[in-house]
Amino acid sequence: MERELTLEFVRVTEAAALASARWMGRGDKIAADDAAVRAMRAVFDTISMDGTVVIGEGELDEAPMLYIGEKVGNGSLPRLDVAVDPLEGTNLVAKGGNGAIAVLAVAEAGCLLHAPDMYMNKIAVGPWAKGKIDLDASVSDNLKAVAASLKKSVHDLTVVILDRERHEKIINEARDCGARIKLISDGDVSPAVAAAVAGSGVDIMMGIGGAPEGVLAAAALKCLGGEMQGRLVPSNEEEYNRSLKMGIGSVDKLLTMNDLVGDGDVIFSATGITDGSLLKGVVFNGTGACTHTLVMRAKTGTIRFVEATHIFAKKPLIEKINVGDD
Repeated sequence: MERELTLEFVRVTEAAALASARWMGRGDKIAADDAAVRAMRAVFDTISMDGTVVIGEGELDEAPMLYIGEKVGNGSLPRLDVAVDPLEGTNLVAKGGNGAIAVLAVAEAGCLLHAPDMYMNKIAVGPWAKGKIDLDASVSDNLKAVAASLKKSVHDLTVVILDRERHEKIINEARDCGARIKLISDGDVSPAVAAAVAGSGVDIMMGIGGAPEGVLAAAALKCLGGEMQGRLVPSNEEEYNRSLKMGIGSVDKLLTMNDLVGDGDVIFSATGITDGSLLKGVVFNGTGACTHTLVMRAKTGTIRFVEATHIFAKKPLIEKINVGDD
């Protein structure tokens, strides 16, 4: 992948964020998501690449665009795998909550796991705790290992967990250890990435969330030198068979970073839609809007926070009126 593509992908997530941010707090998550999808798809068409969506809005019969298998870009080289979530946190935008982002990961063809749309049990940490976690270990053991790698007490750790009934056990175990817990209502990509960013206030993310989101987060963590482990959690026989059909192999397999994201180059871009621990949300003003984006590339290890000002086309305050004879 060429260096120039990095900032091209910033334009993609910026467009999705700007489009969906206009729906913040308006109670319509479908409209917010549709706006993000359409804006993201339009900008992809302007980029010089031969991209194939491996993680997107669903299958061909489930999504009008950015569906799995769809071609994006103008068809020229390089050939790339594309994983997208134009609006991660649809409910957050609809309710005006914190932490919604527009996000994508792009990698050399064949690098990204074609994760089925089902649940995945995950654990994510930054580079300082790489090699210290184990998805099959207890919550207590993982928290102690991360605390030791950070040279601080478990009582000073901040653990992010989705606020779901299925997580009652791990929440109680984390509380019994004395760790600080941040329960989130939606969107676990951003906190997984935040766990690998110094000063974000997040030390570890754990729990069951979406498998596609797990691959997106793993792409970011590869750029940051962090680590994620996962295991698929099919909820029925149909999902079980689908994972086998997609070439995952055994659903019981512990998925490491090499399984989630291969050895090739990866670019990750995320733009804040609403304010979060990692990114600021879109701010509209009298002439346009401001966006805040995190973009990274694994090959170079470059990490950029991009603050952009977008000036919208000016329109007259009063449109010309045709006055008749009267």
